[in-house]
Amino acid sequence: MLWFDNSKDSLTVKIQKAVDYYVKKYNRQPDFCLVHPSMMEGNVRQLEVDKITVRPYRPVLPGHLWLGIEDKN
Repeated sequence: MLWFDNSKDSLTVKIQKAVDYYVKKYNRQPDFCLVHPSMMEGNVRQLEVDKITVRPYRPVLPGHLWLGIEDKN
């Protein structure tokens, strides 16, 4: 699911809002989130927010979050 949030909230708060909506809509908990690298602080390559792996991914536009369930195969 692609989620847009241009608020001044922290990345963690933005992710939590998107996760809340995702769970309501799909009745499942996402386990990964892709964001534009500019939304991550410093040169962090990956972080975890409430059991959700967050990774930078340049094709995702700033202000957008791409949530879903990672295919582990």
